[in-house]
Parts: sequence; structure tokens; C-alpha cells
Amino acid sequence: MEEGFTGTKTKQNSKPLVLLLHGFPECWYAWRHQIPVLAEYFRVVAPDLRGYNLSEKPTEVSAYRLNYLVEDVLALADYYGAEQFYLVGHDWGAMIAWATALLYPERVLKLAALQVPHPRRFLENMKGNQLQASCYVAAFQVPGLPELMISLNNYRLVEEILTATTSKPGTFSQADIQIFKEACAQPGALTAGINYYRANLGLNGQLQQFQDPVKVPTLFIYGEKDFAILPETVRDLKKYVDSAYQEVRLPNCGHWVQQEAPEVVNQALMAFFR
Repeated sequence: MEEGFTGTKTKQNSKPLVLLLHGFPECWYAWRHQIPVLAEYFRVVAPDLRGYNLSEKPTEVSAYRLNYLVEDVLALADYYGAEQFYLVGHDWGAMIAWATALLYPERVLKLAALQVPHPRRFLENMKGNQLQASCYVAAFQVPGLPELMISLNNYRLVEEILTATTSKPGTFSQADIQIFKEACAQPGALTAGINYYRANLGLNGQLQQFQDPVKVPTLFIYGEKDFAILPETVRDLKKYVDSAYQEVRLPNCGHWVQQEAPEVVNQALMAFFR
């Protein structure tokens, strides 16, 4: 797994490490608004997750199971010599962050999850309106079909996913959208990103293995106009955290919260970590 950004290339650094984990269909660039702010006080690393953009792309679906993605996080922290670190995740990055904190609470100083709730809460509410909102997950299980649909017309669907009623007007410039399109167009990247859904949310998915409460201080940030994760799915998250818990809700933001309201998200992260 290659790093998308780091504040410095040297391993010796006295600043605490912060890892920023992006979601689908993005890359490290999703954290462009957070990197310079956090870098004033922390050592910031925003990698391309396994399979995305320029990172390595295993071909087996099973290679994208959560336990391997968690190992990537730990390997990255080890590379930078950080026995403990702060962890921030959005979308699939949030699910990886939850899983990392569940499996290795001794490594995670604090956890900040954006939009996606604890895995147990997510599965418990996979019914009714949330099941309907997540119908694309079933389509993603079909080999080759989602890759074909998303790549049509120069990855037009990537732009629609980011902008069509899912974010505030002006959140993404055409230059931003082009960067995400190019990341998806990297050979094998689109299949790799969709394999996250196949490996963890299919009939034999791994998500149901992550049921225990998180035992590290946790911040949950949620834009309440999310098209993918509905408000009822993120209720009462405190009972899934056996530690200090904070929550920030943004009523006028959607799924891409750290890009729609970067100032609010940055302030919340800084206050929580410092």
C-alpha cells in the first residue's frame, strides 16, 4: 500500500501520527482540506487504501476483507514508528477505523468516524429504508456489472455519485472530480474498490464478526442529509462505545461531510485530538 500524502518522508518525527482513511470512490485526495490543518500539530498520513488509485491491487476478492485492511493500517503505523496513533475514517475508511479500534484498542489513541456507524449498528439497521438506500450493495455483488456501469461515458457516474443531490453545490470543482475519476480509472482500481463490498457485505461477508463495543475514545461526525447512511442507522451510537464518546451532527451536509464542511470537521477533529 502506497502513501497518498505524508507531511514528511523521514521516519523520525516527534509529532503524534494521524492516519486518514478515505472511502469509495475516492483516494487520499478526499482529505485535502484536513491535511494542512492537522499537519500543524500532527504527523499526517493519508494513504490510498488497498486497491485504490496507485496502491497495490490484489486480484482475489478475499484480499479485501476487513481483517487484511486493518493489517494495512497497523503496517502503515509501524512503518512510521508509531506504537499508538490517532485514526480518522470516512465511508469504508470509517468501517476500517472501527474494525481497527475493535481489534487493536491498545494501538488507537482516539477514533474519529465520519458517516459510517459501528459495524454492529450498521447491520442491525439493514432493513426498511436503510435496506432500500443500500440496494446498490446487491448490484455490486455481480461480477463485472458495476465496473461497466461506473466506467461508462468517462466515468460519468463517479461525478454523479459525488454531486447529484448528494453534496452541497460547489463542494467539488471539476478539477476535484477529474482527480477522483483518474483514481478510479487506474488499472484494476475500480474492481478493487467494489471488492470491499463483495468481501465484507456479501452473503459470506466479514462485517458480522465485528460486534463488540469499541473501547477507545470516539468521535462520530455525521452529515444528516446522507443518501447512503440514513439518520436512523446512526442513532444511539454511544451504546456501541465503551469509552468517552462525542458526536457532531451537521444538518445541512450529506455523505461527503469532510469536503462539504471542512472548517467544521477540522475544528471538531482538532478539539477532539488536542
